[in-house]
Amino acid sequence: GMNILFLTIGRIEDVEEHSIYLDLLRAFRDQGHHVYCVSPNERRTGKQTSYTEESGLHVLRVKIGNIKKCNMIEKGISTVLIESQYKAAVKRYLADVKFDLVLYSTPPITLCGVIQYVKKRDGASSYLMLKDIFPQNAVDIGMMSKNGVGGLIYKYFRRKEKKLYAISDKIGCMSQANCEYVLKNNPEVDACKVEICPNSVEIRDMSVPHDERLALRKKYGIPFDKKVFVYGGNLGKPQGIPFILDCLRAQKDSADAYFLIVGDGTEYSKIQSFINEEKPANVKLMQKLPREDYNKMVASCDVGMIFLDHRFTIPNFPSRLLSYMQAGLPVLACTDPNTDIGQVIVEGGFGWWCESNDVDAFSDSVNAAVKADLAEMKKSAFSYLKDNYSAQKALQIICK
Repeated sequence: GMNILFLTIGRIEDVEEHSIYLDLLRAFRDQGHHVYCVSPNERRTGKQTSYTEESGLHVLRVKIGNIKKCNMIEKGISTVLIESQYKAAVKRYLADVKFDLVLYSTPPITLCGVIQYVKKRDGASSYLMLKDIFPQNAVDIGMMSKNGVGGLIYKYFRRKEKKLYAISDKIGCMSQANCEYVLKNNPEVDACKVEICPNSVEIRDMSVPHDERLALRKKYGIPFDKKVFVYGGNLGKPQGIPFILDCLRAQKDSADAYFLIVGDGTEYSKIQSFINEEKPANVKLMQKLPREDYNKMVASCDVGMIFLDHRFTIPNFPSRLLSYMQAGLPVLACTDPNTDIGQVIVEGGFGWWCESNDVDAFSDSVNAAVKADLAEMKKSAFSYLKDNYSAQKALQIICK
């Protein structure tokens, strides 16, 4: 088997938990490869650097500054320092492992130094799993500027992004639109480096049987006699919350549709105040739940929703899609016209798409979903997942 180094700034709590990265790493492990993960221990955890073996995966957790839930300056400094801290830890703890492959994803784009070091030291191949096109995604929704002082920050990150593409032997994009975007906007990137390597999961049937669905709806106070549209996940700038609120307003008198929103994020309070002020009878907002409860509750709904801000010029492809499909839910996606996630959903026969600036189109999609044969679409959602988004499939693409 190969020695594989996976670099992430996401915290790995438990290597057995389910996420697009851990599902893939366990698939590599099960095929007889040796997997080493480098992940952060943020200062706030109070934990020092540690190196352990857990369920057959080697995990090197490196003490770094705080990068989540802290102010921009602290986050900025910590992010810039990660590179040297990771490199020092790899030198110290993984000096005698000769790596065949370095795997990493965006975010972040700031690990170039570590990747280059391992490539040079071991002659390893490097594979970028491209999930975020940063800094452009931040520019699109007004979180970063291309002009003035902001422009300097933008240029710094844009250089880092281009460098990351340059040192990657292969760039695996989430969809066709992503491949095209990268090549169009980075003409120096060799086209044969770029391929589709979609978000993937360990295939598990997460749907719940009818009687359990009713019990769960009762538990959470969700009506039995309406089609329930659920949005689960981050409630931040990328989701285009003002549009979501306009859609909910337009549905206020709907007798057939009920909307459940579960999550947290910077814009949570905007939805909260909309509900307090306008008191829609068919909208429920809930804070994030423990993963197990959350998965079950989503599976007790009828249709999963995906929202993306209309200003995006980069093709996002949220992994949220996969959790809806695992739960056997058809999907309603409201996005900018640049992503192809809606096209995939519609062509796959398991959902609806509209642009996220057209409230009438949203209402039409909701009406179509209310009338649709959801049982058939649920089957289509799960079988499309099995055929296209299994961790096994991603593993084969990367190994090739």
